[in-house]
Amino acid sequence: MQPLKTRRPLYPKGHLLAASGIAALLSLALLVFPSREVEAKKTYLSQELELAHSSFLQEAVPPTSPLELEEPQEDPFAQIASEEGANEPEVPWQMRVTVSRGDTLSTIFSQVGLSAGLLHEMLNSSKEARQLGRIREGQELDFHFSPDGQLQRLSSPLSQLETIQIQKTETGYTFERVLADPEMRQAYAHATITSSLFDAANQAGLSHSLIMDLANVFGYDIDFAMDIREGDEFDVLYEQKTLNDEVVGSGAILAARFVNRGTTYTAVRYTTSKGETGYYTAEGNNVRKAFIRTPVDFARISSRFSKGRKHPILNKIRAHKGVDYAAPRGTPIKAAGDGKVILAGTKGGYGNTVVIQHGSRYRTLYAHMQGFAKNVRTGSTVKQGQIIGYIGTTGLSTGPHLHYEFQVNGTHVDPLSQKQLIADPLSGKEKQRFLQHSTPLMAQLNQERSVMLARKD
Repeated sequence: MQPLKTRRPLYPKGHLLAASGIAALLSLALLVFPSREVEAKKTYLSQELELAHSSFLQEAVPPTSPLELEEPQEDPFAQIASEEGANEPEVPWQMRVTVSRGDTLSTIFSQVGLSAGLLHEMLNSSKEARQLGRIREGQELDFHFSPDGQLQRLSSPLSQLETIQIQKTETGYTFERVLADPEMRQAYAHATITSSLFDAANQAGLSHSLIMDLANVFGYDIDFAMDIREGDEFDVLYEQKTLNDEVVGSGAILAARFVNRGTTYTAVRYTTSKGETGYYTAEGNNVRKAFIRTPVDFARISSRFSKGRKHPILNKIRAHKGVDYAAPRGTPIKAAGDGKVILAGTKGGYGNTVVIQHGSRYRTLYAHMQGFAKNVRTGSTVKQGQIIGYIGTTGLSTGPHLHYEFQVNGTHVDPLSQKQLIADPLSGKEKQRFLQHSTPLMAQLNQERSVMLARKD
């Protein structure tokens, strides 16, 4: 079998080398100088992108050549954002923090990103500023910052009417107490007592402070520890504080009527021409008597006045020359009338005792006290209703209570049986002025009562 023969090239070797060189030159030329078809296609795509960009900016932008698009271009969006940022004013901002259990102002400052040094500087700027450091669970703290992040003010609302704050100034920090100015309007309440004054008053919507005011107004005539009965009722016209149409507190009692065991008592708040404010009956008699009936609010009588009572500790028959009022330890004790303190100290089995001299005829004694109120000491003067001490169990006492004695010309008498002394009534022009004030208030109280009864029917 004969070997295969190699086929001779159709073209000389020199021609092939020349053809290869020409092909390489043509390829290079196509890369550097694109064809009309390619160049037209590139121009079309560039103009399409430019038109889309122009439509978004809502302004006509002239077509750009392909070579110009190859150059670095300035971003119009970045320019717009830059201009808007330059025109927008820097504004302050604030952050509200609610105090949780275990929080301290130091830990809260750390969480907010403020230094302990700043906290120290603020709290030590004044004596008043230190109270902002005594925070409680649920309290809200408002941090007000400047645009550059500097703390300008720290404030905390204590109630709807009161806010405390520390404000940054050029010289440091200043403390301020900001009080809202509520509107005052008249409100009416009525209740019939079924169990206690507190329960009835609460159901009528009266605050604790108003209940106490009501008891103080009628406390000269009614013993709220002994005299209250089921079926007693009262009507009250009082001031109500509102802020943005929301009730935020209560003010003074303007007029009231209390029916106790079938007897009706009235009281109208009135300021005399001399500027003295007090309560008077609808007829102009002073509600305030020389002595209040009970020196302790809503206490329970545990032992009455007696000439032959067996002493619970000494186990002997001994006269009980006063009335005992049982109440929780620390309950405030009030002076029964104006007078001078002739003793504020210990007195044998009486323990801690206060004795008050009222004029030349009357003297009251308050024993077994836990302690004395501030500024109550031997030789000081006190006003009727002023707190003189607190219920305790000092001396010969089996439990916390007040032992109260009443003397007339040096003789012990039963405080519960004494006819109360009436203070001077209004007269002359002052009484006429009072009646002009009280008549419309009592008429309004009666009208409110009629409307209330009509609604029930």
